[in-house]
Amino acid sequence: MIRIANGQGFWGDSLSAPLDLIRGGPIDYLTLDYLAEVTMSILQKQRSRDPRVGYARDFPDFIEAAAHDLAARGIKVIANAGGVNPDGCRDAIRSRIGAGPRIGVVKGDDILPRLDELIGSGVEMKNMDTGEPLSTVRDRMQSANAYLGAGPMVEALRQGAQIVITGRCSDPAMSMAAEIHEFGWAMDDWDRLAAGAVAGHTIECGAQCTGGNCQVDWQSIPDLADIGYPILEAEPDGTFIVTKHEGTGGRVSVAGVTEQLLYEIGDPKTFLTADVTADFTTIRLEQTGPDRVRFSGIRGGPPTGFYKVSISYSAGFKAIGEMLYGWPDAYAKARAADRILRARLERLGLRFDAIHSEFVGANAAHGPVLSGDPSPDLAEVLLRVGVRSQNRAAVERFTKEIAPLALNGPPVVTYVGGRPKVEEVVAFWPALIPIGAVEPEVSVTEA
Repeated sequence: MIRIANGQGFWGDSLSAPLDLIRGGPIDYLTLDYLAEVTMSILQKQRSRDPRVGYARDFPDFIEAAAHDLAARGIKVIANAGGVNPDGCRDAIRSRIGAGPRIGVVKGDDILPRLDELIGSGVEMKNMDTGEPLSTVRDRMQSANAYLGAGPMVEALRQGAQIVITGRCSDPAMSMAAEIHEFGWAMDDWDRLAAGAVAGHTIECGAQCTGGNCQVDWQSIPDLADIGYPILEAEPDGTFIVTKHEGTGGRVSVAGVTEQLLYEIGDPKTFLTADVTADFTTIRLEQTGPDRVRFSGIRGGPPTGFYKVSISYSAGFKAIGEMLYGWPDAYAKARAADRILRARLERLGLRFDAIHSEFVGANAAHGPVLSGDPSPDLAEVLLRVGVRSQNRAAVERFTKEIAPLALNGPPVVTYVGGRPKVEEVVAFWPALIPIGAVEPEVSVTEA
C-alpha cells in the first residue's frame, strides 16, 4: 500500500495545505494540481513578457520551505507546476535549494510552436463543440497544450526523480503515475488503470472531496477552518481508500465523495483520459470508518488514441460595472438603474456582442426562474452589468456610464469599485490531436 496526498486543486489554493500534508502524518507521494484551462493562457502571457517565468511561482516557494521535510521523510512530489515553462520552474527550484533532490521534467505538451507544422500535416484540431476549423482563430491564439498521460511521469520516476515537474497533463495522471510506478501496472491493464483514473479524479480538486464545497449536511461538517486535504491509500489490486490526516477538520463520506465524482464528467460510462477509459457506473463505495471511504469494483477499457488539447485565444474585450442599491425597494431600484443604463447605451449608439445584467442578492445565484419573485424587503441588491465586444472603444465608453448613475439614477446607492477596468477576453477552444502527433520529453537532472 502507498499513500498519495493531493495538496492543491488549482493555482490559488491553500498555501499551507501541502506543508500540512507532509508534516501531519505519513505519506509517500504528494501531488499538486495547479493548472486550469485559463491558467495556461495567463502563464503564456507571463512568459511572453519574461522568458524566465510561465510556471506556478508558488511551487518553488513550497519546495524551498519543505525541502528538509521531503528529504527526511522520503516523500516524492509530482506537480503540473511547470505550466508553459517546466525548465524555468526547475531552474527556480535549483536557485532556491541548490544541491538536493533529483528533479524530473516532462515537456512536449506545449504544441503552440508546432501548430503550423501540425496543421500542415493534416491535424485539424476542429472545435469539439462547434466543428469550426482552427484557422478561424489561428491569428489570435495564445496557448495550445495537450493533456499528456501518466507515462512520461512514470518514466521520470523510473529514472530516480524525487520531484517531477510537468506542464499540462490529464488531472488524474499525477497520482496514476505514482501507482503505475510503485505497483508495476502494465499500460494495458485497463481495470487497474481505470481505478487509478478514478482515484486521481477523486482527489484532484483537493479538499472538495474532504468536506469543502459540499452540499450534503454542510452545516455539521466539523472545523472547516482546519480542513484536511485528501489522501489515497492505494493497493496494488486497484482498490483504494480516500481519507485525510487524523485530527484535521472536514469530513470524508460516501455522499461527499460522490459529489466530487460527478464533477466535470459527461457520460459516466466513458470517463476519458489519455491512458484509459473508466466506467464510473462500476464504482462501489463503502464507508469503512470515520473519514474513510473504500472504492472497489472499477472497470475500464482502452483510451481513444487522442489527446485532448486546450487552446486559448483572444476574443475581444469586456468590462463589468457594479452599483449597490439599498432599502426600501432595493430590487426595484436596481432594475430601474439597469433600464436607464441600457437606454443611455442605446442612445449613444453602442453595440456589444453581449450585455448581461445580474441582481446579486435577489436572483443572481440561481436565476429569476428558480429564485422566484424577490422579497420587497431586501436590505440591498447589487446591480452588476457586464459587456463584451471586439470593439475596445465601445467597452471603454460603457465604463464611463456607470458612475453617473450615482447622481442621475435611482436613490440610496453606493458606487462600487471605481470605474470598471477593460480586460481582454480569453476564450477556450477544445480540440483533439492524435497521440502519435505529440512527442513527450523526459529529463532528470542530478543533484
